Amino acid sequence: MTVVAAYLYRHGQRVRPVAIDEKIDSPADKSEFVWIGICDPTPEEMQALKAQYGLHPLAVEDAVKADQLPKVDVYGDQLFVVARTAELHGDAIDYGETAMFVGHSHIISVRHGSARSHKPLRDQLEAAPALLVHGVDYVLHAILDYIVDGYLPLVEAIEDEVLEMEQRTLDTFLGRDEITRIFTLRRQLTRFQRVLGPMGEVAGKLTRLDLPCIDAEARPYFADVLDHVRRVQTMVEGLLQVLNSVFEFSNLMEQQRTGNITRQLAAWAAILAVPTAIAGIYGMNFRNMPELQTEYGYFVVLAVIAVICTLLYARFRRLGWL
Repeated sequence: MTVVAAYLYRHGQRVRPVAIDEKIDSPADKSEFVWIGICDPTPEEMQALKAQYGLHPLAVEDAVKADQLPKVDVYGDQLFVVARTAELHGDAIDYGETAMFVGHSHIISVRHGSARSHKPLRDQLEAAPALLVHGVDYVLHAILDYIVDGYLPLVEAIEDEVLEMEQRTLDTFLGRDEITRIFTLRRQLTRFQRVLGPMGEVAGKLTRLDLPCIDAEARPYFADVLDHVRRVQTMVEGLLQVLNSVFEFSNLMEQQRTGNITRQLAAWAAILAVPTAIAGIYGMNFRNMPELQTEYGYFVVLAVIAVICTLLYARFRRLGWL
């Protein structure tokens, strides 16, 4: 059975459980409503909810498929809101979907692919009846805020890894695995941005537009959700910039190391070229060559080689090549 929780609330208090196919009279007072939470529902359960609460067929189809980006749709006097959940599992961000059907006296949340239960949220709201008495629009805000708040630990965990990687870049050269991790994180964060953008649009519409089931008094709550989304967006943009900086700095360090090695090789090649050239000249097999009969010529040549090599070595040391 995929029904996680289904209760009738009145004046901010839980009254009793309800069945998904139970007929509930629509009260005039918005403080009385039904909140149904289901997870990975079967088509039969969704059809029962559709028949009981007059859900739009297109919204039901979207809720069953669970492949939508965050959005807000209006169907008559009801709202259909889709939000995306995100959790960090190992090296990857896993996404889920929560669809919400909002009517005058009911809110139905349909979760797919998320292990983060709404039970703590429900317990928190039931402990604050003064807020729960506001009705379904406040519950909708609470669910969206709960989902967006789940983004923050994910981003903070990635932020810690990125900052640690940045520090390692300053201390040593990044290996192949770390370079691969940089590209993986960039890809994950870029994909996450494609979720945050529509989530911000959802919160913005609920804040600015005149929508059914959303009272004017509830709009500041959705504005708070929008602020949270923007905060996460700013953090993600900052992390992408840091990752790009880490990669560029690593490239610069690698180029610098390659340049240092090239200069060292060039300096030693220049030093070794002196004895090679002199020895090559006197190694030629000609009968008439100058200084062949000089008594101390061998020692003089060795001294010249040593002096020139020493001068070259000192020169390259001053230039920082050695």
